[in-house]
Amino acid sequence: MTPTDPIADYLASLEHERRLSAHTLRGYTHELDELKKLAGARPLEKITPADVRGAVARAHAGGLSARSIGHRLSAWRAFYRWLAGRIELDANPVAAVRAPKRAKTLPKALSVDDAQRLMDAPGPAVADGHSAEALRDHAMLELFYSSGLRLAELVGLDVRYVKRDGHESAGWLKRDAAEVEVQGKGNRHRVVPVGRKALDALDAWLAVRDTLVKHDDAPLFISVRGNRMAPGVVRERVKRAALAAGIPANVHPHVLRHSFATHLLQSSGDLRAVQELLGHASIAATQVYTSLDFQHLAKVYDTAHPRAKKRD
Repeated sequence: MTPTDPIADYLASLEHERRLSAHTLRGYTHELDELKKLAGARPLEKITPADVRGAVARAHAGGLSARSIGHRLSAWRAFYRWLAGRIELDANPVAAVRAPKRAKTLPKALSVDDAQRLMDAPGPAVADGHSAEALRDHAMLELFYSSGLRLAELVGLDVRYVKRDGHESAGWLKRDAAEVEVQGKGNRHRVVPVGRKALDALDAWLAVRDTLVKHDDAPLFISVRGNRMAPGVVRERVKRAALAAGIPANVHPHVLRHSFATHLLQSSGDLRAVQELLGHASIAATQVYTSLDFQHLAKVYDTAHPRAKKRD
């Protein structure tokens, strides 16, 4: 027998059984209200794939983003999976419906000049008189840009290889080899070179690092409380450093990773090497940088070529 109000029952199960947050529940409630509107006076089990595809087309035409449509379909699909466990359904009407493809957004990267300015700037901690923090922040910036690390990879680094309670370090600095070994997505380990400037910055930080060690002496980057640096704190330090350097763009760790890849590709043209350094499982993930590089070349062409210059 069909529940009196299946959507209300489903939301109650999300709240009390799955213990979803209030924010997530509001999102589900909003999307399932849209499903109610689509059903109108019909029972929800009478919704067809054609109905869902029509709703997707109207939402897309009305300006709803592909990402938002995807979230909506995901909520509807999950609801029908739950409903199928309670009443007999011919099929999940959302199962085969896909959201429109998202427009491929190119990663943002700093210009070479802005990257150099950020690396050379003293940083806000210097002005505040916190020399150890300043050296730590500078080392983090240099390592992001030198080695193209993800945020999680950087904060997971230890100062050396550590194995405790059967667990090894997620990543560690190999100072003598001028490398870091990191554990990336899919638990794939890779070894990445560390440039001279980054090594100098790391050496300066390591010379004062012990002044912040309180609990665990393994993490490479340590907060003033003696803990491993939290990702949110690193994001904030990068953003503050960029603002202090006079770079108005929203600079975060992934921008530095993109800058590393873009500048390396522009200089070398070796897409496969960039793939290996970034830790991409597929070359397709790295090929987006070829589009970035082409944009740079196209801009140079438009500016410099006699037949492409705009007339004054």
